[in-house]
Amino acid sequence: MAQKKKTKKTSTTKKKKTAVKAAKTRKKTTKVQSMVVEDPLTEEEIDQFRQLLLEKRMELLGDVVHMREGALESNRQESAGELSSMPIHMADVGTDNYEQEFTLGLIESDRQMLKDIDRALAKIGKGAYGVCEGTSKQIPRARLTAKPEARYSIDFARKLEQGLVDLPNENNLIDSSDKE
Repeated sequence: MAQKKKTKKTSTTKKKKTAVKAAKTRKKTTKVQSMVVEDPLTEEEIDQFRQLLLEKRMELLGDVVHMREGALESNRQESAGELSSMPIHMADVGTDNYEQEFTLGLIESDRQMLKDIDRALAKIGKGAYGVCEGTSKQIPRARLTAKPEARYSIDFARKLEQGLVDLPNENNLIDSSDKE
């Protein structure tokens, strides 16, 4: 009986040691993978990102124009399709104002995205596309594929959100090269 208990303890101890070693190996592998430096983007990849940015820009421009027309250039009667000129209820006025403010917020968000896209297109023109503005390191291709207008690597963007680093000086690569 004592022999069986000893065998069980030994096999359990061996399993624990194996699990610990495996965990340490995973940690080392993860650290090595995160330290891998990507090769610079090829001309073909840059052209693909340029095309993606231009398509996204055209789509956003169309959205902004459409929203602006709907929110600012038509009155309530036209947008609701009403033919009557009866007085409008106060609640309807409040709803209209809310919808207009909401649409203006969407327009502002789209305008910021357009600025980011224009910045990325300018960086392509200057040969600086795909480089993190905070660390000057290559932004991973996966990030650029998901968000081609990205200014920062994921790690740097997280640190910015957490307040661990300050926003880089706005006189970045594009602006400083324009001053020369």
